[in-house]
Amino acid sequence: MVGALLSFSAMAVSIRELARTGFNIFEILAVRSGGSLIVLLCLVSFRPALLAHMLPRRMGLNLTRNTVHYVSQYAWALALTMLPLATVFALEFTMPAWTVVLASWLLRERVTASRIGVVVFGLIGVLVILRPGLASFNPAALLVLGAAIGYAVTMIATKKLTMTETTFGIVFWMAVIQLPLSLAGSRADVFAQLSARDILPLLGVAGAGLSSHYCLSNAFRAGDATLVVPLDFMRIPLIAVVGWAFYAEPLDGFVLLGALVIVAGVVWNLRAENMRSA
Repeated sequence: MVGALLSFSAMAVSIRELARTGFNIFEILAVRSGGSLIVLLCLVSFRPALLAHMLPRRMGLNLTRNTVHYVSQYAWALALTMLPLATVFALEFTMPAWTVVLASWLLRERVTASRIGVVVFGLIGVLVILRPGLASFNPAALLVLGAAIGYAVTMIATKKLTMTETTFGIVFWMAVIQLPLSLAGSRADVFAQLSARDILPLLGVAGAGLSSHYCLSNAFRAGDATLVVPLDFMRIPLIAVVGWAFYAEPLDGFVLLGALVIVAGVVWNLRAENMRSA
């Protein structure tokens, strides 16, 4: 989880730094998808048996999942250049609430008191963070909320894919589908304009894009969700400190309070789900 927390934070800072040096969001996401694809193909060269995981299967669902995920990534990355880092991360944590709503609708999963509670707490947390009527509303916040809904759709699609596909296959097709989408909006000569100061954030985007999901997946494999997910919420105070230290962003008490409300709802639901499955 320490690796996942550092990876998510490194990726957020890297995206902001690349945007400040003239890269557009398409180009930044092209680096992420291209870097992931290079690493995956290197793995295949060492383990040829992985070739079987790369066969095209359930491509309709793969295309839907990765298109929605790409749009969500674009909105999230764009918001990182427009909002304080802590605000982006806090609003992103409304994803579990949207996942509950969509799962009950698309997967016909049972609606319980704790699942309703996580939605209510999530909405209250959003109102605390955005403070409508008490502070000037930044429309960029809608980008993050839209991204969170898109990530929830991605989670539902991923759950369906995991019933028949391997993790390697899912990640491989994500990189294959999303790389052309990124290149379509990238300048042909973008990499010819690279300078030495761009190398570190480029490596940050490419490396953290894989390491964050690798670390998080292994954390879930090693421990219960009731332990892992609350640790993931440490991203909010960590990125708040990063924003304060590197970008002089004020430590907004309303953002941290709203995040705490959202986290409380998610932890309540996790504990209730754990008790039901015990």
